[in-house]
Formats: sequence, C-alpha cells, structure tokens
Amino acid sequence: MSSDDLLQLCRRLLNTDAVPVTWHPGHAGTHVLRVITDEHDEVIVKPHRSQERHMQEVHAYRSWAPALGNRAPHLLAAADDPPAIVVTAVPGVPLNQRRLDPEAEQDAYRQAGLILKTLHAAGSPRLEPDWTAWLAQRAEYWIHQAGDRITPSFRAEVRAHMRALRDLAPLPTVPCHLDFMPRNMIYGDDGIVRLIDFEHSRYDLPARDLVRLATRIWPLRPDLRDSFLAEYGQLSKIDQEVLEHASYLDALSRDRRHPSR
Repeated sequence: MSSDDLLQLCRRLLNTDAVPVTWHPGHAGTHVLRVITDEHDEVIVKPHRSQERHMQEVHAYRSWAPALGNRAPHLLAAADDPPAIVVTAVPGVPLNQRRLDPEAEQDAYRQAGLILKTLHAAGSPRLEPDWTAWLAQRAEYWIHQAGDRITPSFRAEVRAHMRALRDLAPLPTVPCHLDFMPRNMIYGDDGIVRLIDFEHSRYDLPARDLVRLATRIWPLRPDLRDSFLAEYGQLSKIDQEVLEHASYLDALSRDRRHPSR
C-alpha cells in the first residue's frame, strides 16, 4: 500500500483530518505511515502482508498488550480489507539505533526482561496442542526450503535437536512476541523501553522468545544477559534445553536464503 492509501485508510477508520508526518521503512519489506490527528496525537498506520499476520497482531493488541500498559502501543482501529491497523505512536527510536553507555544499556535490558515477563504472563499457560511437534514440522518445512543450500550433516543435526525437543513434551505455551529483538524495543528520551510489532505474536514456548537474544547478542554481551534475566527471572533447565534446540530452528529459517553450514 502507498502512503496515500494508508492516509486515506486512517482518515476512514479514525480521523478525517489526519495529516501525514513521515513514511517509515519497516522490517522485511513493510512500510508504516506516521500520522498526526486533529487532537495533535501521532498514530501509526500499519498494513499487513497477510490475513494471518493481521489476525495475530490484532489479537495481541486486544488480548495481551494491555497488560504492558504504557510499555506498548494501544490499538485504535483495525480493518480487514485491506488488512491494517492504526495504533498509538510511542516516543523514541529502536534500541539498536540508540547509542547508550553500558549502564543505560543494561537498564534498557532490565526493562526488556520485565516487559517480556509481563507479556508471558498475559494469558493462562496451555499444554495443548503439542507445540514441540509443530516446531519439528516447521523444521522439516525449512529443511525442504533450504534444499542443497545446507549440508547433510547440518540437516541431520537439526533433526536430532527437533527429536530432543519433542522428547521434552508436554511443555506449556504462553503468549509470545516471537520477534523480540532490539529493533522492536523503542527507547524513549525518558529512558523508558516500549515494545512494538506484535504481528508474529501467538502462544508458543516461552524460551523461543529468547533465542535471538541468546544467539545474536548475549554471546558478546553477557552483561546484557545478566541484566535481562535479573528482571525476567533465571532460566530453568527445561528453558535452557528448549533454547538450545530452538536455536537450530532459528538458524535454519534465518539462513534460508543463504548457503548454510
């Protein structure tokens, strides 16, 4: 959708006098439009690439994000055709674009730990369906997609970890963000961290929300891991095992467009 399409959608759903402020490039080819309303409040108009993503994000904003209070945007309007939402704009820039001293960065990760702990508690845990089996099926999908771009040894390694993950069942699932990375943590001038972009959110294994932090950030910054876990809570043995096994699925899907191990 063009910026004009999004503006017209905002005017139809929310405010006929809305005025565009800026056009933001999003992640994975998406774009959002920042708009100011006649109440001088800035909002974000976000289109979705699929109905599935749309339904997931709308559900997350209605059911789980309210538990975060001012730590997440608020849903103002939603449209199914075309699939899009209007949410309040949160102040600041993505954490990965903010240069902070080590102490401020550690504080940001402590806040992130509290945000994720709160999100994971925003819905009652579920034991069904068996999510370990679903993840193993997803691994087979990505293996097929990768074809000969991954080696037979790495393919076998992924399958071994998926079998080990299934052996841990039954495991409870909770509301998860599933793109819990600094690009989706907005750091404001007030030092407050807020979480955005819930289009991947669904019930899943809680340790899955930690995979990308644990594999892409914490190895070089153990101090940020310690700060995060000080608020989130220490990981159980099961959490650590899920984290290890799920990291192979993440590596497989992450490397789907590139030669792998």
